Amino acid sequence: MDWYERYGERTAADGAEARLVSQYRFAESWAMWEMHPEGAEVVICTDGAITLIQDIDGDQQSIRLTRGEYAINPPGVWHTADVDTEAEALFITAGLGTQHRPRT
Repeated sequence: MDWYERYGERTAADGAEARLVSQYRFAESWAMWEMHPEGAEVVICTDGAITLIQDIDGDQQSIRLTRGEYAINPPGVWHTADVDTEAEALFITAGLGTQHRPRT
């Protein structure tokens, strides 16, 4: 996710109150986990269905979202997503300090 690292470098001075608003269409499950230490992330499913997976203290919890539904990834919680066919989602992210790790 090179673009995300470059975004972080350009906007680091905005501080913890800054938010990245983005919308993506997915045709496959995510290959990475991510975590936002400085704030929560709102995920709104705008089309299709997506299953968010949150790793909370070693316990993985699945949250299935369909069009119009939302979930919140709390600060510091590692999360990823599974997509059965195609899905689109809107993300409102506290991007400062975001970390990624491979999904195994």
